[in-house]
Amino acid sequence: MVIKKFLITAESGMHSRPATILVTEADKFESEISLNIRDTVIDFKSIIGVLSLGIYMGEVIELIFKGKDEAAACLKISNLIEELKIGKEVE
Repeated sequence: MVIKKFLITAESGMHSRPATILVTEADKFESEISLNIRDTVIDFKSIIGVLSLGIYMGEVIELIFKGKDEAAACLKISNLIEELKIGKEVE
């Protein structure tokens, strides 16, 4: 299992365009990927789930990767979050 936390830095939070890109990429991996925010955990491969959370600028999300390709999934999703200028990794 790999866990990464990200501070959402985009003024518009995680809106539909970047969320769709991230969910589409997450779906390419065999590993289970979950998103935890405000004590709510959802399947990160579900666009409805991600958008229903209303993730705003300044919030911290936690992504949990579990499975045989978890390292590759974590690297790809982490890089995309930074490339799309949605957020940055935090400890």
